[in-house]
Amino acid sequence: MSDGGQDRPGLVRRLLGLEIVRFGLVGVVNTAFGYGVFVALQLTLGTVTHYLVVLSVSTVIGIVEAYVLQRWLVFRFTGGWWAGLLRFSTVYAVAFGVNLALLPLFVEVLSVPVIPAQGIVTAIQAFGTYGAHKWFTFRHRTDGVDQPPPVADAPGGSATPGAVPRVASEVTA
Repeated sequence: MSDGGQDRPGLVRRLLGLEIVRFGLVGVVNTAFGYGVFVALQLTLGTVTHYLVVLSVSTVIGIVEAYVLQRWLVFRFTGGWWAGLLRFSTVYAVAFGVNLALLPLFVEVLSVPVIPAQGIVTAIQAFGTYGAHKWFTFRHRTDGVDQPPPVADAPGGSATPGAVPRVASEVTA
């Protein structure tokens, strides 16, 4: 029997309590934003600027936007801002290197047009960055530094104000 949708808010809350779900949702926003910036710059500057310059500029803009959202919404990271940004940028420097290698491969070797080629590369990169951010960028240290916000142990129980509800299947580092 259906409950008429009365438990949907609870389901949504439980799903949003899962880091991987938040990463996926924020990743969609980050990807759309970064790809949108690339497309906008390519369409406006692409006739006078090489596509790899467009890629470089759009990547820097996308990194800053992605860091803010992932730090705040996905990993709920409370550690040092600049240290986290440095680790985040390191992950994206590697991803950028992969992008610099793959984009010309698709464009010049496989004859894929620039904009769809960047879409393909973006999709490939999405898979590697989650693990890198989870275990490197936003890792939570065991010495108490860089710890996530407090977590409520049970629904309806006494929790610290602002605590994140714990979901039974959520694993914390």
